[in-house]
Amino acid sequence: MKIIFSFFCLLTLTGIASAQSSYQKVGQKALIDGDFKMAVANLEKAIATDSNDVNTLYMLGYSYYHSSNYPKAVSTFNRLISLRPNENSAYYYRGKARNIMAKESKNISNSDREKLLLGSIRDFSKAIQLDENDIKLYQNRALAYRDYGVLKAQKIPGFYDKGKAMQAFKSCIVDFQKVLDINPGRKDISSQLEDARSYLENIK
Repeated sequence: MKIIFSFFCLLTLTGIASAQSSYQKVGQKALIDGDFKMAVANLEKAIATDSNDVNTLYMLGYSYYHSSNYPKAVSTFNRLISLRPNENSAYYYRGKARNIMAKESKNISNSDREKLLLGSIRDFSKAIQLDENDIKLYQNRALAYRDYGVLKAQKIPGFYDKGKAMQAFKSCIVDFQKVLDINPGRKDISSQLEDARSYLENIK
């Protein structure tokens, strides 16, 4: 719950916190307790009375994300970003949701999968512009680049693109290396970095 606590401290410090409705209060408590379904049920009611409450929108998007309702998480963070275009963490969670949808959705076209991955990369890149010192942004962008590289390396007529696949893996390697330079003890990153290099070498 450390992340959640930090999030609410951030809300207060950045002036997002607003007068709370009873539904918002119950939703916030459920979120803090980790009951994201309960949080969603109450926050949806809260946002119905004030669709522009950025505090409620963030909590609702966060709760959708942790309830694995990624399409609604994306649409909610879209609304939040339209109101607060410099809200770094909204781009982070939208990027993660898009990446998960691209990897796990079974009934979408490769073109839609590509759009989701490119959107994820853009989200992490925007978040990095807003906070270039947040290393988790580089790690997550590296994963999105990797997934995009794997997708474009598939030998599908009209879809395969060697140049884009290679560039994606090169960008992936740069981001993983940045994480490793700051945290040289990260064996998980070292392993993923070597895998990315192997992928790049084997693209035909």
